[in-house]
Amino acid sequence: MTLEKKRDPVFVKRLNECLDELKWLYMELYQDEHAFDYFTDMLYQFYTDRSKQLKKWDEKRIAAKDWYKGNQMLGMVMYANAFAKNINGVRKHLDYIEECGVNYLHLMPLLESPEGRSDGGYAVSDFRKVEPALGTIKDLAALSADCHKRGISVCLDFVMNHTS
Repeated sequence: MTLEKKRDPVFVKRLNECLDELKWLYMELYQDEHAFDYFTDMLYQFYTDRSKQLKKWDEKRIAAKDWYKGNQMLGMVMYANAFAKNINGVRKHLDYIEECGVNYLHLMPLLESPEGRSDGGYAVSDFRKVEPALGTIKDLAALSADCHKRGISVCLDFVMNHTS
């Protein structure tokens, strides 16, 4: 699917804002136009799969481009295992997190890493799996959904050059 065939005007507008730079960076690495089209198709699919609630957040953030610079954001950074043993433990403490005024929860590395070579959790072996000791991808989705209901954004470290 080419950009012209992507029908959602919000997606197309947002992609067009950075398309030249994105394509330039991609082509610097891969020099493959077909692969770039495939990449944008994946981006479009991920966008269309987003919940209505997240799309509403997207629209608000588009309207206020510097939303992350204001005094309204209060973040908490945590290792799930150190804070509450696992992802479900973090879910059990959402009342406390919300009571603290947190609206941005940054979870430190929790994706699957090879045993003995995890680099502190950053040597990710699978970007679609949670480290089993911390829970499952379904647990992470449930935590995210509960956070979103409370107006709390969730962030994960996603460092592409830390892989194993």
